[in-house]
Amino acid sequence: MKILITTDAYDAMVNGVAISVKTLSSALNEAGHEVRILTLSQTLHSYQDGDVYYIRSVPLKIYPDARATLSFHNSLLDDILEWQPDVIHSQCEFFTFVFAQRIAKQLHIPIVHTYHTLYEYYTHYFCPSKTLGRKVVAMGSRWICNRTDAVIAPTQKTAKILEGYGVSSPIQVIPTGLSLERFRPQTDVHSRLELRACLHIPDNAPVIVTLGRLAREKNIDFLIQQMNHPKIQELGLHLVIVGDGPDRERLETLMHDLNLSETVHFTGMVAPEDVAQYYRLGDVFVSASSSETQGLTYIEAMACELPLLCFQDSCLESVLISGFNGFFFQDDDSFVASCCKLFGNHHGLKSMGQNALQTASQFSKETFAHRALQTYRDIMIHPQETHWDFSYTHADRKERRKCTRFACIPKQIWHKVTGY
Repeated sequence: MKILITTDAYDAMVNGVAISVKTLSSALNEAGHEVRILTLSQTLHSYQDGDVYYIRSVPLKIYPDARATLSFHNSLLDDILEWQPDVIHSQCEFFTFVFAQRIAKQLHIPIVHTYHTLYEYYTHYFCPSKTLGRKVVAMGSRWICNRTDAVIAPTQKTAKILEGYGVSSPIQVIPTGLSLERFRPQTDVHSRLELRACLHIPDNAPVIVTLGRLAREKNIDFLIQQMNHPKIQELGLHLVIVGDGPDRERLETLMHDLNLSETVHFTGMVAPEDVAQYYRLGDVFVSASSSETQGLTYIEAMACELPLLCFQDSCLESVLISGFNGFFFQDDDSFVASCCKLFGNHHGLKSMGQNALQTASQFSKETFAHRALQTYRDIMIHPQETHWDFSYTHADRKERRKCTRFACIPKQIWHKVTGY
């Protein structure tokens, strides 16, 4: 099968969407299918590198690393049309989705779309009113998803939210898989102690680790504040925060204000090949986020044999089994109580780590690819009625060619969000 994956986020971004795309394309290729990727270039130039097409783009001011394209009539599309993919798997709702629609319409092929991001938790980036922001998100998500033949939701939580938005396209729940083998090699004791020494963490101190983008929606300030609790300090607990992002400066200020610089440690961004050793630096993986669709870091941590300590969230219904591979918390008291349970029983902590590893094995990239392929085949055998129409008159096409901005956004707004 020939599969075209379209995504705004790819190799220049470190996030769940980019990881998911790489994992899926790798697994599909290994299964004998032909995969090409259409994404955005990090420059003002379009080019092709192997099976990846990069469309020229400019940075967006709305969110760090986000980009926008001005090039909706790019010559690279001719090569894709000549290749004639059988199905398109869209991964983002913005700029590359426009390309996905056009290619699908011209070749009469279906679009599958994965809804990765719960934008209602990100409204503070583009709208001062949460209520208005959520209405915009619901309307936009419904408009996009109802113009596809099937939607993939990583969790039941996401599927229910999409149904609440009024999405009528068929929704399949398929958790994103991971290349688990890269987390399997154990970090030797000497390397672990060296890494702890670099961060000024005592050899035998209990450590909780969180990893990801440092942004407000991740609620990392809650974790820092908990480190000031007397019972947490009695445990001698250390918090390691792995990653970088727009909220780092505020979080570091909070750490200094609470005089926690000896027990809270920021590592900054780490290379992908070093991620596993940073997980294994700790004893437990912790997250206070409620904005995840699935949260690949949870699976990565469990693949490194770490129990989970996470804010109660429905996206973890089939991942975290309380008392088996970790604990949930809902507030300050339950967080502290869970820490005491975890670090008050060394044997139980080790057993939970083994259970976590067992849970992670259910999220392999092979299972992920198999279920995605089944969705492709289903919609090719039973195609849905398309909800969009690109049948233009000659005058319409001529007018569209005049527009170089996404969806003909007014110049003032385009300049505000891109700087161009």
